[in-house]
Amino acid sequence: MSSLTYDLTLAGLSVGGAAALTGVGLIVTYRATGVLNFAHGAIAMVCAYVLRQCVVEWGWPLWAGAVVTLLILAPVLGVVLERFVFRPLSVLGGDPAQTLVASIGVFVLLVGGAALLWGQGARDDAPELVSSDPWGQLAVVLVLAAGVGAVIRWTRFGRELRAVVDDRGLAVLGGIDADRVAAAGWAFGAFTAGLTGVLLAPFVRLDPYGLPLLVMEVVAVAVAARMRSLPVAVVVALGVGVAQSQLTRLHPSGRGEPLLQAVGANLFVVALLVACLALPRIGTRDALPRTATARVPTPQGAWIVAAILFLIPLGFAGSDLHTSVQVPALGVVLLSLVVVTGRGGQISLGQAAYAGLGALFTALLAAGRFPGLPRLPELAALALAVVLVAPLGLLTGWPAITRRGLALALATFAVGVGVSRFVFTQPYATSGLSLDRPAGFEGDRAYYVLELTLLTLALLATHALRRGRTGRALAAMRDHESGASAAGVRVPALKLLAFVAGAALAALGGGMLGMGLRAFDPTAYDPVRGLLWFAAVVVLGADSTLGALTAAALLVGLDAGARGGVAAALVGVLAVLVGRLPGGPYEAVRRLRPRRGAGLTATGLRARRRLQRVLRTAAPPTAASGADAMHGQEPGTALPATANTPPTGPGSARPGTPRRTDPDGAEQGPPRRSRPPTPHVAHGAPPPPGPPAETRAVLTTHHLQARYDGFTALDGVDLTVPPGRITAIIGPNGAGKTTLFHCLAGTVRPSRGRVRYGDRDITRLPAHARTRLGIARTFQQLAVFPTLTVAENVRVGAEQGRTTDPAAVDRALRLFTLDGPLRDAPAAGLPTGTLRRVELARALAGTPSVLLLDEPAAGLDTAEVTALARILRALAADGTALLVVEHDLDLVAGLADVVHVMTAGRIIASGPPADVLETLDARETAV
Repeated sequence: MSSLTYDLTLAGLSVGGAAALTGVGLIVTYRATGVLNFAHGAIAMVCAYVLRQCVVEWGWPLWAGAVVTLLILAPVLGVVLERFVFRPLSVLGGDPAQTLVASIGVFVLLVGGAALLWGQGARDDAPELVSSDPWGQLAVVLVLAAGVGAVIRWTRFGRELRAVVDDRGLAVLGGIDADRVAAAGWAFGAFTAGLTGVLLAPFVRLDPYGLPLLVMEVVAVAVAARMRSLPVAVVVALGVGVAQSQLTRLHPSGRGEPLLQAVGANLFVVALLVACLALPRIGTRDALPRTATARVPTPQGAWIVAAILFLIPLGFAGSDLHTSVQVPALGVVLLSLVVVTGRGGQISLGQAAYAGLGALFTALLAAGRFPGLPRLPELAALALAVVLVAPLGLLTGWPAITRRGLALALATFAVGVGVSRFVFTQPYATSGLSLDRPAGFEGDRAYYVLELTLLTLALLATHALRRGRTGRALAAMRDHESGASAAGVRVPALKLLAFVAGAALAALGGGMLGMGLRAFDPTAYDPVRGLLWFAAVVVLGADSTLGALTAAALLVGLDAGARGGVAAALVGVLAVLVGRLPGGPYEAVRRLRPRRGAGLTATGLRARRRLQRVLRTAAPPTAASGADAMHGQEPGTALPATANTPPTGPGSARPGTPRRTDPDGAEQGPPRRSRPPTPHVAHGAPPPPGPPAETRAVLTTHHLQARYDGFTALDGVDLTVPPGRITAIIGPNGAGKTTLFHCLAGTVRPSRGRVRYGDRDITRLPAHARTRLGIARTFQQLAVFPTLTVAENVRVGAEQGRTTDPAAVDRALRLFTLDGPLRDAPAAGLPTGTLRRVELARALAGTPSVLLLDEPAAGLDTAEVTALARILRALAADGTALLVVEHDLDLVAGLADVVHVMTAGRIIASGPPADVLETLDARETAV
């Protein structure tokens, strides 16, 4: 027994050593560049193939092949990836969405290229670089880990590396060559990947798909180490490797035997699931697909062309039609990514799992092998399989509630790998399983017609989820999750809806694909396929149903008409170019598309404006005139037109007026001012009259406290925001203003104290629920939805708020002079002042009683600040309670009724603006 234990421990150390190498390489790359290299396994596979090519095919000595592969090819490949793929992304700002797609694109490209060069068959003659004795591998791991740790801790390069990780921009300003640091990190990461590949290749089947996936399964050790600690990664890798090896000696009996054996043989997959779903999250930045520009509209007639192309295969025969039947089925699967990723903005790398479950459940139901259910006809089995798989979308939808970016990518990838390893590849689930086509549709042509019918239904369902109220809410969540929640969108429920609907569509497509092939093929739904599908949909138009159909045709057609791997290589090339084409192919088309029609000259534009003014003057007064009067403008002119009048509002100061500095030393306005009287503004399209201000609910806090990692951000804050008045909060940076604002808005939960709205305790109420109660907010950084039009942005606020008035949107648009041609313009690319009005209009479209404004003057010029002040005074006059967090003391002095001064998490002074600011001036003078 002791000899068996010793032998199993040695075998476990061998596997754990390779896993530790992977963890070390992933951590070094991540710490140097901030990128979790999804292509790590693909680089390992390519290096293993190259070493085999040199030694087995060309007859080189083993040492020469190892030198070329590990010391030349692997580092050069890492440097090339950093220079031509990831450095352009860092120059553009390091958008995690594009970085993730590029990393997956490199994975897909290398896998496709390997399949083209060496074929898709498995090879078992890889040369053995290190003997099977684990001590040699373990020594390599420990030496590498110790050496890297020493370099990071005690050398100049290590200090530069830590500086780049902490703040790349600041490190560059300090004279550090961040590009050199990143290139070194990529070179070392690629070296460890290559070393992992050549060490594993002799003991596993070397093929373009299996080895990359095997390496990516052990990413759990890097996640468990929080992508930082090399010793933790090594210990976890060795521990899991030894435990997995020891579990092979167990032989459970009973009905759970197959599953327990699968768990014992795939302990790294179990560790991946635990690390990604249970451990604290990493990489919580937003990702996917943060479109900065409006989507290019589908050209007229494109759908007619697509319909004709999809009907052409009905004239095919033989193998051509047998291949064509795969296209509509795969198209339905990719439509699920349009719903989840394109419209909902959620990463889903596990859609292949749901497609495979749809095919598996259909086969089991049709064969009468599904527990507790009789044998069903194929079409009924497909329909029931969709119903059964849809709730399983919660496997990825539930983690998505609290995860974003890299954390969500890892969670969905882990689910896909887990389903593949514990279900698809296990004999207890798939042995002896076959799948026939529905009665009456056995022939390829008849079945293709059935597929086109189901594809049409899937397109209609996708269209319903991309249009209307739900579609706008999904797009809002995709573009700006916090802004959507502030607008009243139930973000958690909407995420679950997106994943459940995506799982249903994927299951439908997977079942169609299985019936088309007349078999359940586990390799058709492996996690590598999921990565390929994800990359294809994103690069060809994540929010485009036509793009999904195009991707399906390319993936099937290219591999069928050429050697396997062409489609993967093409998708990989497009994905790695995402840094060169920031908006993707659609954005490139938009830029290249010529402008249609003749444009007016400057003289013609002036003449048209004069004619429009004459026509408006001659026309009878309309509801819009009152809104224009509120802005002090001509009817129909944009907000910045106030620059034509002398700036007299609170955002301006007369020449020669002495200036005051705030506690941070920033120059401010005159030390004392009296608040101008609030003008009575006749609203042409006012919000529906609410109850009198004195009867409206009051927003209050009681002994509010908030702590972050031991730091007290709020310390016993009591605050009242009364209706019909403007309350302002000022104070230095770090005073707790933003934390207090987030506690009121519902985006941060205080550690102690209460937030009340009237008589109701809303301390634990989420942000979207507070919006529906009547508490709306704006953001310091603009929270607009760039892929929606101006009117759609405002409509989101009206639909998700508490108003039921169908005219609320038009009224808000007129109130902020956003009607006319501007209402149908995409929000992307509009000037800051206009976007501020869009955000305010969206907030007010829901008729809130309380409006929370986080630095509303940020990014506005003097004229725009003046116009904003007029709007806010008018809102207060209508009875709205306003709370303003603002650094502009000029605006505060001329606008607020009450000012609260915060410092160190406490309110230290309160009162009228003139008294409070005078007190601050006196304190500064005394100091």
